[in-house]
Amino acid sequence: MRVARAPARAGYAAHATRLRAAKAEARRRLTTQRFDRPKLDTGWKMPAIMANTDAAATLDVAASAGQRVALTLDINGEMRQFEVEPWTTLLDLLRERCGLTGTKKGCDHGQCGACTALVDGQRINTCLALAASYDRAKIETIEGIAHGDTLHPMQQAFIDHDAFQCGYCTPGQICSAIGLLQEGQARCADDIRELLSGNLCRCGAYVNIVKAVLDVAGFDRHANTDERQSGTQTASAKDAPGRSITGGPA
Repeated sequence: MRVARAPARAGYAAHATRLRAAKAEARRRLTTQRFDRPKLDTGWKMPAIMANTDAAATLDVAASAGQRVALTLDINGEMRQFEVEPWTTLLDLLRERCGLTGTKKGCDHGQCGACTALVDGQRINTCLALAASYDRAKIETIEGIAHGDTLHPMQQAFIDHDAFQCGYCTPGQICSAIGLLQEGQARCADDIRELLSGNLCRCGAYVNIVKAVLDVAGFDRHANTDERQSGTQTASAKDAPGRSITGGPA
């Protein structure tokens, strides 16, 4: 004997109608109503990169005037004054406040080297450097290493040796390579590979990067570890023909 199912179908239809109505009401509330939650004092402060956004006004966590730090920086030969939050990194200051976006934000943990810049002649990871710690420092970024229309020798060598692909890591690679040669510790290709190991190239252009640095340094690209250990060297960075790591003519 067959059991009539019309009432059951009617019940399912009514249930589906009520469910659709409930979902529609939930969507309406989410899009039209504001849920006021009590403010909790967690001690969290908004990063400088967000301080001038609508989120700062909404969350009311922007730094007060008393929390800001005044500092003066020599950036690419130009003296500039800032007032920054104590937690502002040098990377965020360069990118967000100065518009110098050649210094890249990669991992933001000091592991990829894309943010490398020269501070008082030393290469550093700017994502780990608090700007307030570098008052009166001289900072050079990729935008400031050329002399007018004349490229820095390291920039030209990267072009000559096709030492890049996507180019995202290239500013950090170039700044790191300049700092490496100024440190005076590299004596051969093996040294350059070791001392540039903190700069990652996800495209894998390492072979040509090393060739470019060797070209500027004036080293024999076939020099090996034995020559380094014996102290022999074809040329020093200072004696490299036609190249100068300071950017001017040799």
